Amino acid sequence: MTAEEVTSNEAQNTNIPMEGEDITPKKDGGVLKLVKQEGTGDELPMTGDKVFVHYDGTLLDGTPFDSSRERGEKFSFELGKGQVIKAWDLGVATMKIGEICQLICKPEYAYGTAGSPPKIPPNATLVFQVELFDFRGEDITDEEDGGIIRRIITKGEGYTKPNEGAAVEVCLEGSFEGKVFDKRELKFEVGDGESFGLPRGVEKGLTAMEQGEESLFTIKPKYGYGNTGNSKYNIPGGATLQYKIKLTNFEKAKESWEMNATEKLEQSVIVKEKGTQYFKEGKYRQASVQYKRIVSWLENESSLPEGEEQKARALRLAAHLNLAMCFLKLQEPSSALDNCDKALELDEANEKALFRRGEALFAMKEFERARADFQQVIQLYPSNKAAKSQVALCQKQIKEQHEKDKKLYANMFQKFAERDAKKEAHKGTENGGGLDMEESGGQE
Repeated sequence: MTAEEVTSNEAQNTNIPMEGEDITPKKDGGVLKLVKQEGTGDELPMTGDKVFVHYDGTLLDGTPFDSSRERGEKFSFELGKGQVIKAWDLGVATMKIGEICQLICKPEYAYGTAGSPPKIPPNATLVFQVELFDFRGEDITDEEDGGIIRRIITKGEGYTKPNEGAAVEVCLEGSFEGKVFDKRELKFEVGDGESFGLPRGVEKGLTAMEQGEESLFTIKPKYGYGNTGNSKYNIPGGATLQYKIKLTNFEKAKESWEMNATEKLEQSVIVKEKGTQYFKEGKYRQASVQYKRIVSWLENESSLPEGEEQKARALRLAAHLNLAMCFLKLQEPSSALDNCDKALELDEANEKALFRRGEALFAMKEFERARADFQQVIQLYPSNKAAKSQVALCQKQIKEQHEKDKKLYANMFQKFAERDAKKEAHKGTENGGGLDMEESGGQE
């Protein structure tokens, strides 16, 4: 018996009418949608959005097989990612918030010839009643802090995405509070975006895109123009930006595993010079991207040509030292500290690593640890006047901290003493009252 014959037989044994709008791209009647309650607004969920729904699922004869309402918990999934049956990816994409609809799904858009035992038989046409409550874009930040939200307008092709150093061709449109401030077609390498006036959130967005994809990104200040804004585009500090980006073409930069040891060394020298040029221009974020590439290429390289180990070690050391300086300039002391520690693993008495670690610790208000690093610099390099100045600054901060602590504890002890005195006075009053009652014959 064919799937069509099964569906026909099922239809004869049910009171559910086979009606509704055909929402399949092929218009083959595979998914029929009937709106039971209209939704609100004009916006529809996009590919990649996380959607929140309630649903009831039955066979065509009315037999229930699943219900989120009975479980008392909304169901969520990422639209268009193949996490649910095809009918759902198609159907929910047509819904507005608050809408309730019925989806009649033929087997090829549901569980096909296999079914989903034991509740869903092979070649089963299914009926779902779905209510859409909410949808939101995809958070593509590493920290998942909501700083860059993507909504896919047109899905791309393939599975590869641009990496650091990839050559990209894009069409982009940046807007703030509904007004377009930047509309361009660009070709550049990922990591060089700052040279083109692009916020780092745009480049982070590009590394999540497929070729041909068009997406809308909402970028919070941390990944945009920060608290300083952008005077060229008249963007104030603390602005949340929107960027519509189409990735028309890209060519990936070689990954570490695609290069042999000699190529890694050659490329490390090139990107070190590139990073140094960015640093001189005050483009510390872009410089850090270049130095990070050196670390990723050489950190775990074990097949270096004979006699090249020292060259690789020197490049790694320079990369960590330069990264530490970049992060100090960017006011990210914890990242600077990490790179100083890694530099000191390569050269435990390195003057720059010890000094910059002291600077990072000072910025983190760990003054005693910072002083210890600066004192070690003086011990190893007595002519370092800057370290002597830093020791004096640390001493001043430590003294001020001790004074604050002394006042804090003095106030604390004073409060304790006052509290104890009040307790004693209250206790004495209670005892005195009892004697008065007894002497005056107050007891019955």
